[in-house]
Amino acid sequence: MKQQIADHLSGVIQTLKAEGVLPADYQVAINLDNTKDKANGDYATNLAMMLTKLVGKPPRQVAELILSHLPKDANIEKIEIAGPGFINFFVKDTAKFDVVEKVLSAQALFGQSTLGSGQKVLLEYVSANPTGPLHVGHGRGAAYGASVANLLKVAGYEVAREYYVNDAGRQMDILAASTWLRYLALCGAEFKFPSNGYKGDYVYDIASGLIEEYGEDFVRPVAQVFEGVAADFDAATQTGDKEQHIDDVIINAKTLLGEAHYRVVFDAALNSILEDIKQDLGEFGVEFDGWFSERSLMDSGVIDAAIEKLQAADKIYEKDGALWFRSTDYGDEKDRVVVRDNGVKTYFASDIAYHLNKLQRGFDTLIDIWGSDHHGYVPRVKAAMTAMGVNADALNVLLVQFAILYRGGEKASMSTRSGEFVTLRELRDEVGKDAARYFYVQRRSEQHMDFDLDLAKSQSNDNPVYYIQYAHARISRVLEQAKEKGYAVDALAGLAHLDQLTLAHEADLAMLLSKYPEQIERAALAYEPHQIAYYLKDLAQGLHAYYNASQFIVEEAPLRAARLTLICAVQQVLKNGLAILGVSAPEKM
Repeated sequence: MKQQIADHLSGVIQTLKAEGVLPADYQVAINLDNTKDKANGDYATNLAMMLTKLVGKPPRQVAELILSHLPKDANIEKIEIAGPGFINFFVKDTAKFDVVEKVLSAQALFGQSTLGSGQKVLLEYVSANPTGPLHVGHGRGAAYGASVANLLKVAGYEVAREYYVNDAGRQMDILAASTWLRYLALCGAEFKFPSNGYKGDYVYDIASGLIEEYGEDFVRPVAQVFEGVAADFDAATQTGDKEQHIDDVIINAKTLLGEAHYRVVFDAALNSILEDIKQDLGEFGVEFDGWFSERSLMDSGVIDAAIEKLQAADKIYEKDGALWFRSTDYGDEKDRVVVRDNGVKTYFASDIAYHLNKLQRGFDTLIDIWGSDHHGYVPRVKAAMTAMGVNADALNVLLVQFAILYRGGEKASMSTRSGEFVTLRELRDEVGKDAARYFYVQRRSEQHMDFDLDLAKSQSNDNPVYYIQYAHARISRVLEQAKEKGYAVDALAGLAHLDQLTLAHEADLAMLLSKYPEQIERAALAYEPHQIAYYLKDLAQGLHAYYNASQFIVEEAPLRAARLTLICAVQQVLKNGLAILGVSAPEKM
C-alpha cells in the first residue's frame, strides 16, 4: 500500500509539471514515512513543504493542491492535512491485509529486492591473523560481516565474501619461531621462552605434531639458537628489548633450519591454525567464497607492481634506505613506509596491492570490516588508491568495536599472544550459536558492546533472541494444536476470509509485515543488520500481544482460517529475518 501511495504522489508531480506549476526538469525524492502515532494515520509525507517555494504558496495550500490531483483509491479511508502542511494517509484495514497473500506466495523470497541489481560487491571481514584461535573479539566482526553479506544478497547485490589471510610478515614469523621453540622444549631443550612469543597451549599442540611427523629432524643446539640474540625484556630491572630479542631468534631460526625446514615449521603453524579458524567459523554459520593469501601478492609480483605504479606517479621517495609513500599529500599526519631499509615490505604495502587487486577483479564496491582501532588506517589506504589512479570512493570501511565479554562480573582477557584469551568456540559452547550471532549484531557495529552472558543464556522475555524464537515456536505450536483438533490449516480459505480480521492487534501485525521489504532496503543501504534485529523484536512483540489477547483456534471456521493464515505469514517473516542474522527459527522450545 505504501508503494501505491508513493506512486500516486509521483503521478501528481508529473501532472503539476505538465500544467506548468512545476519546472519540467524538476526532480524530487518523495518522503513517505510510517507514522508513529496512529492518530496521524498510517503514512505521512512532507511533500507540500518541499514544493512550497517552487509553487509560491503556503504549505497547506500546496497540500490542498496535491490532494486535488490525487486519484481516488478505494484502499484509502481518508486523507488529512495536518500541522504546517503534512499530508496524512489513513489506509482501510481490509487493504492492510493484502500483504498476507504476498508473504505466503513469496515465502522465503518475501523481502527480496532488486535494489542492488547488477552491482558486484566484495565483502572482506574477520581476516584475523592466523596466529591463534579466534577469540570473542573476532566474533563480533564475523557475525556482523556475515549478516551484512546476507542482507546485501537479499537486497539484490552480487556479493562475494572474502577472508584475507595474513600468511606473511613478522607476526607469522613470531608464530613459527614460537612453534619451533616449543618443539625444542618438547625434545628436551631447556631455555627461557621469549616474553614476546606466542604462549598458548595450541602452540604446544602444533609442536607435538611436528615431532610425530619429523621426529628430531629440526633439533638444533640451544646455544646456537640464542647466539647473538639481544637480551629479552626483564620486568624486574626494566632492561632489555623484547622486540629485538624475538626478531633475533627468528633470524637464527631461519639460518639454523634453512629455508626448506623453516618453511615446514612455518606452514605447519599456519595450516593448523587456519584450519581451526575455518572450522570455527563454519560452526558459527560464517562461510567465505574465497580465502585470499597475502603471500600470493608477494609471489605474483602484485605488490611490486603497485609500488612501481606509485613511483611512476612520484608518490614514493627514498629516505634512510627505506621507501616512503607521500601520504601527507592526502592529509595524513606523516608519510608511511612501504619498504623497510632491510628490503622487507610492510603490511601497508600489502594492503595497497590487495585493494588494487580487488578493483582489478571487477568489483564495483569494496567493503572492508575492520576493528575500530584501525580507523586511522582508512585514509592512508584511500590515499594510496587515489595516488594509483583508481576509485578510492569504491572502498567502504565499516568499523566494529570489539565486544567485551563479562563472566562473573569480571572482564575476560583476550590477548592472543599471552594465550589467556576466551575463544569464540568457548563462547558458542556456553551460550549457543544463535544467542551469540544475535547479540553480536543487535547494536550498531561502531557502538561499544558488553556481552551479557547471563542474559544470553536466559530463557525469558528479557532475552531478545529467545523472545523472537519463542514467537516462531509459539506459532508452530498453535498450528500443531489446530491439527490435533482436526482443523486444517488452509491458507486459501484464510486469504478468502481476511475481512474477518477486525482487531487492532491484527491490523498492527499486517502493517508490520508490510514494512519488512522497506526495512530490508533501508538496512542494506546503511549496512546495519541491527535494524533487522529491532524489526524482528517488534514483530515478535506484536505476535505475543495478539496471542495473549485473542483465541486463534475458534469455532467460527472463517475467522479461525483468517487468524491462522495471518500468523503463518508472521512466522514466515520471522524466519526470513532470522536467516539474515544467521539465527535458527525453531519449531519447538
